[in-house]
Amino acid sequence: MIVTLAGGVGAARFLKGLCLIQPPEDLIAVINTADDTVLHGLHISPDIDTVTYSLAGVDNPETGWGLIGETWKVMESLNSLGGVTWFQLGDKDLGTHLYRTNRLTDGDSLTTVTSEIASQFKIKTKLLPMTNDKVSTFVTLADSGEEISFQEYFVKLKHSVAVSDIRFDGVKDSRPGPEVIESIISAEKIIIAPSNPLVSIGPILAISEIFSAIQSRRESTVAISPIVGGLALKGPADRLMRELGHEPSVVGVARLYKDFAGTLVIDNIDESHRTAIEALGMRCVVTDTVMSSPTISASLASTVLNVES
Repeated sequence: MIVTLAGGVGAARFLKGLCLIQPPEDLIAVINTADDTVLHGLHISPDIDTVTYSLAGVDNPETGWGLIGETWKVMESLNSLGGVTWFQLGDKDLGTHLYRTNRLTDGDSLTTVTSEIASQFKIKTKLLPMTNDKVSTFVTLADSGEEISFQEYFVKLKHSVAVSDIRFDGVKDSRPGPEVIESIISAEKIIIAPSNPLVSIGPILAISEIFSAIQSRRESTVAISPIVGGLALKGPADRLMRELGHEPSVVGVARLYKDFAGTLVIDNIDESHRTAIEALGMRCVVTDTVMSSPTISASLASTVLNVES
């Protein structure tokens, strides 16, 4: 059994490749929920939905989020009324959020509801929210000192403003979701997907029990750098790292991960950094990490699985 710590698009692409070479039912994804939000009275779980739609083969390849073949009648109507539309929700996507919200209101857990939705999409991989407790990412804007929610930063402001701090509200009182710790402890291998290390992987590891479990399995944990040639392929990972005092490079990623991951997988373009990474006490594997096709995603997954502990 293989456990993957997962954020959004990068994790979804990697998991899709992993499913091509490994039985999906042998895979578990522990997914970030700290960027979950409530909007229009609906509980929205962006990272869970991105992974779900991708594994179901119904994701929108152009946007990297949402469903293929979406329509936007509800948003058009809401806009005509002067409502909040900066967070776009497609008509089909709304069905997912309505179902989730109703089930959570009935008293069921996010873990249970996520499993039900995955089952309806015929997904065999087990999708586990990192926690059933409320954890929310907030960022502090460098210019004004104002603290705003992650979705306001990421979507409303299009992550175009500098950040001076990140905070995971509620994380100290949160507990790992059911099966999360047991899965990590018993896993053959643990993979940290090529997701943003600060706001996608960071919240998962900010839950102390999860961090301790991963740290105890350091030699079996393989991380994939989301930084290639000093840049993030998608999203603000490189800028966030720089703004918060981390080197935006594979070496910077290695410094963030070295205490709990025994191996870092980097792209061919960054091969010159191998020695610096190994000097931090990590094994370094160099391969093609830019998942521009399912074939490359599967090849990357195969390389990761073949890393010796």
